[in-house]
Amino acid sequence: MTKNQNEPFREKIHRIIFEADSKIGQLFDIILITAIALSVIIVMLDSVESLHDRYGDIFYYMEWFFTILFTVEYLIRIYAVQKPSSYIFSFFGLIDLIAVLPTYLSILFPGYHYLLVIRVLRVLRVFRILKLITFIGQAQMLKEALRSSRHKIIVFLFTVLSSVIVLGSLMYIIEGAKSGFTSIPKSIYWAIVTLTTVGYGDISPQTELGQMLAAVIMILGYGIIAVPTGIVTVELSKVEHRIANTKVCSSCSEDIHDNDALFCKRCGNKL
Repeated sequence: MTKNQNEPFREKIHRIIFEADSKIGQLFDIILITAIALSVIIVMLDSVESLHDRYGDIFYYMEWFFTILFTVEYLIRIYAVQKPSSYIFSFFGLIDLIAVLPTYLSILFPGYHYLLVIRVLRVLRVFRILKLITFIGQAQMLKEALRSSRHKIIVFLFTVLSSVIVLGSLMYIIEGAKSGFTSIPKSIYWAIVTLTTVGYGDISPQTELGQMLAAVIMILGYGIIAVPTGIVTVELSKVEHRIANTKVCSSCSEDIHDNDALFCKRCGNKL
């Protein structure tokens, strides 16, 4: 079969598994979502000892069924893109690989002494649920908003980190070891717990000055929580009008395009 004869088939496969504009593409997504959900349920049920003892063999065969199914899907995705490396090393490409590897790796550790290692590997199969993110209609918009706001969020996190270091150090000076603030790192841990309004209560200030500082940190925490939300919301409003389709470039796997785009904005490939 010549390259020209093979190209239309590859493009058709790409539209079906990477996009959702056609009925067959939507059907593929529904089947895949169902398979992912069922496979994750099997993993969770298999972790229940009573169910594992009773239905362990069934879970084992079903796990191999889903593993083979997702392996075939993974290989088809590699075939469907013009540059396989763009998919293989992408976030979801790695997630797809992680989703199937544990079952195959468990073959290499059949001994009793490696049972714990196998169970750890089997837990990694839960990563399959991350594949569901690709099928959420608004995930594209959220991903672009997070990408656009990453610098602001990094600055915000650096500011928060600096704040908890200063506040934790102050609390260490004010309270000291007698109140449980035995070191600056432990005081910083307390500041993080307090600032995020988690409040475990394992350490608490005993002096009036320390309690006043704690009250300031608590109030500050409520204000800080709203900052990243506002940053992402602004970026969401900016990208909302740009993202209105499910076109995915078959060359570089870029999935953020304007509704009327004819060519990929990253590599120039025709969409």
